[in-house]
Amino acid sequence: MIKGITLVHAVAAEPAAQGALDQLAELLHAIGFEAGRGWQDDSGRGVSLLAPLGNLELVAGRLPAVPPVLIETTQLDHIHTAIRNWLAARFDEAGVANRLSAPELTQWNSRLFTVALDAQLTVGFWQSEDPLHNRPVALEGDLSAVGMRFAVITTRWNTVITDRLLQGALDALLRSGAARADIQILRVPGAWEIPSAARAVASSGKVDAVVTLGCLLRGETAHYEAIYNEVARGIGQSQQETGVPHAFGVLTCETLEQALDRAGLKAGNKGFEAAIAAIEMVSIHRKLGRQGEA
Repeated sequence: MIKGITLVHAVAAEPAAQGALDQLAELLHAIGFEAGRGWQDDSGRGVSLLAPLGNLELVAGRLPAVPPVLIETTQLDHIHTAIRNWLAARFDEAGVANRLSAPELTQWNSRLFTVALDAQLTVGFWQSEDPLHNRPVALEGDLSAVGMRFAVITTRWNTVITDRLLQGALDALLRSGAARADIQILRVPGAWEIPSAARAVASSGKVDAVVTLGCLLRGETAHYEAIYNEVARGIGQSQQETGVPHAFGVLTCETLEQALDRAGLKAGNKGFEAAIAAIEMVSIHRKLGRQGEA
């Protein structure tokens, strides 16, 4: 198993000319590089700098017009400011301007600036403009509900909350392209009855996903915990055994005020969020199905 790759780069040709080496080491330490174990003998001296991620790029033919040392960052503007401050402590304004370039767009979809520590050593700092750069390719669901069929289960108990959740769920589905005729609304007495209704409608084969909405408020007895545990277990079991995605939008709150906040006042609308999750899961299931057919 490969543990790491080390690039050995000559900064100074003569052991005595080590000013650039020291400056580069100080600069990289200042912006967060961890110091490794260096070395020194009669032939020269080495400074080790540890980074959380390293890349090795091999080139055949013409070398790209970039500095020989490139450091990738995630917050390029912050790094630029930190380096400017580091240089300002050592050089006058003209010296800083001569050594530090402004971040500029490159031809390879990134931004880059350079730091010239001396006539022979220039270091480049860059950041990709591609949000998926160096990230593993993942299968994700789309947020289009066109052609999808949904069942939305809500309760008559605590309707001051559940009606708001229902409104949020319908808003999400319709905004995402679902047809009204493809949304079936089921209203059950209370949260206890949600799993039974979810299992029945999921088993019918007439829906692609089930959105479950409800509200449980803690009382003075253990009734709250008993109901919640069974509701959550039942919804999860229905999803696992039918293979139909079930979105969980059942609130469990200490007070009515908390529930109102989660039903559209201060903390978003959990009905809306549950419906969006249902759309994405249907999309993922369909993509996985197409992969299996290929």
